[in-house]
Amino acid sequence: MANGFPNKLMITLNDKIYTCPVDVTLGLIGGKWKLLILFHLHYFTRKSYSDLKANLPRVSEKMLSQQLKELERDKLILKNQLSVKPYRVEYSLTERGKSLGPLYEFISKWGIDYLMENNIDYIKDQHLYK
Repeated sequence: MANGFPNKLMITLNDKIYTCPVDVTLGLIGGKWKLLILFHLHYFTRKSYSDLKANLPRVSEKMLSQQLKELERDKLILKNQLSVKPYRVEYSLTERGKSLGPLYEFISKWGIDYLMENNIDYIKDQHLYK
């Protein structure tokens, strides 16, 4: 028994143990940056590393690189090398990453609604938040 659950209920995937499908999903997209990266790729289709960094100003270079590698490993994004010198890459969603589209849409709408309830009109004033 692990965590009070019989072992037969545990899911082992990529050397990690999960308790249920929600745990698997959160393991793949959880954390502060992964969902934001996926969201940006959902809305803008393709982004370079520098574009992602500019849109996530509080993320460190190391953390962004790590999150991108994990998303690529988990087959949620694709990395396309555009040139060697200078080294340029572009990221896009895989079909599996695109399949989370309704989640990105829901979370965005939920956040906009919550902001409106708190007297912040993000839609009208979104130019102020870049």
